[in-house]
Amino acid sequence: MKAPEDPRRRKLLAGLTAGGAGAAALLVAGRAAVTAPAGTAAAQEDAGKGYRLTEHVRSYYRTAGI
Repeated sequence: MKAPEDPRRRKLLAGLTAGGAGAAALLVAGRAAVTAPAGTAAAQEDAGKGYRLTEHVRSYYRTAGI
């Protein structure tokens, strides 16, 4: 026998899902801002260099068959 649907439960679950997604987005945005400030020496060194073919990239291309 199927239980009757409760619209309050649906609203609760939808609210929890939306709240969790919003919290995850804030967490990711906060980490990005903390880990790579624009004024650091490392960011200034890499600025303008563009794509670099490093050993890691060469290894990927070799194993991927590209």
